[in-house]
Amino acid sequence: MCGQSDEITPPGQAACYEIKIAGRLRSCWAGRFEGLSMELDEGGNTLLSGTVIDQAALHGLLKIVRDSGMTLVSVMRLETGETDAPDTN
Repeated sequence: MCGQSDEITPPGQAACYEIKIAGRLRSCWAGRFEGLSMELDEGGNTLLSGTVIDQAALHGLLKIVRDSGMTLVSVMRLETGETDAPDTN
């Protein structure tokens, strides 16, 4: 899993993110979020986490959230490291 970090990721470089969405997403949404892992937190919100290849890809994921009418709770950049998501290289 990724940990929190204060480092800046250079443009065009992969980074690990955690995106929190209000409520529980059905498993059918997993394919729309490009291989990010999907789990519930203690509050019943959905956590999407894993490596995102660049800022453009992150904005694409956030566009899916917006266009689907989901409530975005938070987006957090995490330390690069092991994630539950598959390696994109």
